[in-house]
Amino acid sequence: MELSISFLIISAIIFFVLLYIVIETAVRRGIDASDTKQIIEKIYQNETDRY
Repeated sequence: MELSISFLIISAIIFFVLLYIVIETAVRRGIDASDTKQIIEKIYQNETDRY
């Protein structure tokens, strides 16, 4: 049973898109739950209050 190259390319593209979505979601949730986000928001608020 031979797999065509176009099928392999399309499968790889779909796999990497799904992988990207999963990693992006995990990073975003990690940043949202971290103390760093709160620190960045506090610094941003201080900077916007100055101007």
